[in-house]
Amino acid sequence: MPAARDALMDAAFAALGERPWAAVRMTEVAAAAGVSRQTLYNEFSSKDGLARALARREAEDFLAGLDTALAAARVAGGDAGDCFAAAARWTLYSSRRSPLLHAALTGPGAASPVPGAGLVAALHARTVAVLFDGCPRLLPEDVGWACEAALRLTLSYVIAPSADDEESCRRIGQLIRGLLDPPVRRGR
Repeated sequence: MPAARDALMDAAFAALGERPWAAVRMTEVAAAAGVSRQTLYNEFSSKDGLARALARREAEDFLAGLDTALAAARVAGGDAGDCFAAAARWTLYSSRRSPLLHAALTGPGAASPVPGAGLVAALHARTVAVLFDGCPRLLPEDVGWACEAALRLTLSYVIAPSADDEESCRRIGQLIRGLLDPPVRRGR
């Protein structure tokens, strides 16, 4: 029952936007999805199973959107700064839209390989791959630590938002450019 499964996850996500997960009741989720409570339990076995499925869906959607944002920046001829700015923009937008994603990016164990919690590591790996492919003259370790620095800055904006996300993304792009292609210093 893919339609019921999606409807249940949509209802759970909506409920999570209104109150903490501990206050979300399975009966309410089933009613909001227009299915019986038994259907909910048949699909997910438990509230924990629903939470895991919802977290997995949010993580998959986030990473698919990240891939799209990075590809669009590359297709548009963007440099490393433009690509990471696109990744930062998607991360900020997504974390503001989804409390689950926000928690997965900022909570304890955010860098672990557990589904829903390994997003920081996946975000780092995907940005490194795109930037390294787009900048073949750079060393992988240079791209890796530059992406780590930009990712840490991005996550600081997730935790403590600035007044203007677009300006924050522009500055993150400048950081990447400065780290990967520092200006030549003239005489001292």
